[in-house]
Amino acid sequence: MAKQNVAEQFVDILARAGVKRLYGVVGDSLNPVVDAIRRNPAVDWIHVRHEETAAFAAGAEAQITGDLAACAGSCGPGNLHLINGLYDAHRSMAPVLALASHIPSSEIGLGYFQETHPELLFQECSHYNEMISNPEQMPRLLQTAIQHAIGRGGVSVVSMPGDIASRTAPEKSVEHALVTTRPTVRPGDDEIDKLCRMVDEAKRVTLFCGSGTAGAHAEVMEFAEKIKSPVGHALRGKEWIQYDNPYDVGMSGLLGYGAAYEATNECDLLILLGTDFPYNAFLPDDVKIVQVDVRPEHLGRRSKLDLAVWGDVRETLRCLTPRVKPKSDRKFLDRMLKKHANALEGVVKAYTRKVEKHVPIHPEYVASVLDELADEDAVFTVDTGMNNVWAARYLTPNGRRRVIGSFSHGSMANALPQAIGAQFTDLDRQVVAMSGDGGFSMLMGDFLTLVQYDLPVKVVLFNNSSLGMVELEMLVAGLPSYGTTNKNPDFAAIARAAGAYGVRVEKPKQLQGALKDAFKHKGPALVDVVTDPNALSIPPKISADMVTGFALSASKIVLDGGVGRMLQMARSNLRNVPRP
Repeated sequence: MAKQNVAEQFVDILARAGVKRLYGVVGDSLNPVVDAIRRNPAVDWIHVRHEETAAFAAGAEAQITGDLAACAGSCGPGNLHLINGLYDAHRSMAPVLALASHIPSSEIGLGYFQETHPELLFQECSHYNEMISNPEQMPRLLQTAIQHAIGRGGVSVVSMPGDIASRTAPEKSVEHALVTTRPTVRPGDDEIDKLCRMVDEAKRVTLFCGSGTAGAHAEVMEFAEKIKSPVGHALRGKEWIQYDNPYDVGMSGLLGYGAAYEATNECDLLILLGTDFPYNAFLPDDVKIVQVDVRPEHLGRRSKLDLAVWGDVRETLRCLTPRVKPKSDRKFLDRMLKKHANALEGVVKAYTRKVEKHVPIHPEYVASVLDELADEDAVFTVDTGMNNVWAARYLTPNGRRRVIGSFSHGSMANALPQAIGAQFTDLDRQVVAMSGDGGFSMLMGDFLTLVQYDLPVKVVLFNNSSLGMVELEMLVAGLPSYGTTNKNPDFAAIARAAGAYGVRVEKPKQLQGALKDAFKHKGPALVDVVTDPNALSIPPKISADMVTGFALSASKIVLDGGVGRMLQMARSNLRNVPRP
């Protein structure tokens, strides 16, 4: 039997760790690994058109499955292209292993062609970042990288020179046991006792939930019922906590709506559950705050805490809920539910007024129709910018749908690449990329990846010929918009030329039929919807110092605008409010 080379051994270990595909672009120093994949039926090579897409796709796959995903780039510029997608995966706590192929080991440090130093470049966007310098080192180093990515939730980067990959692997290589699942973390009894006393002593408690509440919906609802607490959420918590939630008071932050801001600021005790919510301008500074998080480095980063609890949200609540005294006073909860419904009643007209006749089409209307027509278990990938607003306001979670975006890193051009990774996990599941024309055109080349693999991703393009969120940032900073206009082609025609289904929609009455036809199409499809460039979610009161980047740094006013089916949910929750 022929001896394995290091590349073959590398791929074998990835397969044992559960990796099913490696996203990347072939070339020079990476060729031995790609050839090893060609001969290994357990792992597929997914050829994308840009390595940034490879990293975004791997990050999306990891977020959908919860398992390790992988991407690769050839030496120098090839692996350097991975960095933006890796930043996004790392900040999203997605377990991703990145292979940064390297120049010949004998030439490192001598200014060789395409030389970079990946062990320095990827330091900030990874938990582990090391180079393989000899064959004997590889199995243990790769195992360590895998366990960092899975165990800590984020990116590990392994650099490997092409000549090392081609060398013969050691004959008696030890097959190490691999960690492929994460344990739960339970707080200590002292912390649970302290938290229990704080909850019992507080008259008005509010829960504010983030992505760390994934898998803890039932526990959060049970706790909220026992202590009669309103429940708000951040954007990344929406898909996990908003559905089947009779205590829902909406979302806080730049894209917020409803009574979440009031609920977090008018309570006696605010409990932050699994959220690293970055916009501290929306958090109170005069109430007691407790934060529960599985990542101890997140505790206290955004606000002064009265108690920091290191633990998994589900396990923490399982320990806490039986110990707290039940509360019978619903006055605070009912008042917040009424405020929430009233707030939504006031803004819902923004998307219901004459939208079926408005040209250019209201983007709110597009998002609303998309929400109604999409499958109950659809995966939505959402471009950064105004599409975040429409997703936050109009996509209705139900416990089966997923919503993925660059919600922590805030990168443009993420929706299409993430849709590729999401679709590869299940070719029969509906995947919808909510793309902006700016983001889509930035990595438009990878629409060809959809065609090449016949991936049935549906791209719904919100085409307002502008960088809408940037225009908003300029507006509230007192600046005239400049450099934000895109001169766009007919994107549907480009899709058809590439061999995909493409349709352009310019009138509201065409929209529903176009989306239905695209969803019925078995392969990739693009619906190019010409939307109103003036449809910006603007706060009712603005000042020049309100916006820093993506956050309203000095404002505590949520945005005006429609909210889709959330008004209906708020009205339903009001039925739980006892009548006098």
